[in-house]
Amino acid sequence: MRGRIKFHPILEFKEKKKIKFYFEDQEIEAYEGDTVAVALHAAGIRILRYTPINGRPAGLFCAVGKCSSCLMEIDGIPNRRSCMTRVKEGMRVRRQNKRGDVV
Repeated sequence: MRGRIKFHPILEFKEKKKIKFYFEDQEIEAYEGDTVAVALHAAGIRILRYTPINGRPAGLFCAVGKCSSCLMEIDGIPNRRSCMTRVKEGMRVRRQNKRGDVV
């Protein structure tokens, strides 16, 4: 959680419950209420997927669910927008490096 703001001269940060989830089988610590993308960014993970056509890295871009840069496989379901999906205890997240199958 090295990418977190711990102190701000104006804003207050209330302490939230810590939870754990898994990214590519690596345990990640997050705060309850975080989105998957925010939790990964705070953990130093900037590449969320590789584009299916040319394999270029993609990361957090719009952060409001309007683009497809943050699409990931979450708990076995492809095409999930990680910037809009709240992290849950024990959740399993994987990079989606191809077009997701229609489920």
